[in-house]
Formats: sequence, C-alpha cells, structure tokens
Amino acid sequence: MTRSTITVPADMVELLDDAALSLQDFARCARLAPEWVQTHVQAGVLQPACGGGATEWRFASTTVVRARRIAELEHIYDADPQLAGLTADLMEEVAALRRAMQRLAD
Repeated sequence: MTRSTITVPADMVELLDDAALSLQDFARCARLAPEWVQTHVQAGVLQPACGGGATEWRFASTTVVRARRIAELEHIYDADPQLAGLTADLMEEVAALRRAMQRLAD
C-alpha cells in the first residue's frame, strides 16, 4: 500500500491543533456558505464541537472534511442532507475499520 504525504500550507497549520473554528472560519475552510452550514447543523448532519447558538458554535477542523464530503454527495447525487449525512457516516466507519485492520496486519 502506497502512503501519500500531504503538505499543509503554513497559513493552515493552525487547523491541525483542532482548536475549534467559528462558523465563519469553518465555512471559509470548507468553501461553503455559512447558511449551508447552519442548515446542516439544524438538520443534524453536522455537529459543532461546542456552543449553544450559531454565533457561539465552534467546529473541530476534522469536521471540514465531513462537510465537504456531504456537500459533494448532495451535489453529485442530488441527495438530501440526511441521506448525504448517513452516507458520510458509513464512509467514515469503513475508513476507521480499514485503519483498524491495517494496524492489526502491521
């Protein structure tokens, strides 16, 4: 299995510590509109790491990948948010199982 290396631009290194992104920062990183993010939080397919209301929400940087995946599924397959979220859940679970199997094989 070939492993690839991802180079992270210096201005994005702060994302690696998972310090929690505001709604605006999260939307910008995910290249999505803040309204899209709010709709998907309300639908239950994206979860802020903390915060009671939209102005207080903080998102883990790892959630950026999930948001992009959901947006892509909605666009490509014309899926509703719940279906795209469920599909993203399954994709994440398969990836976790593959990582676990790889660790057992190593």
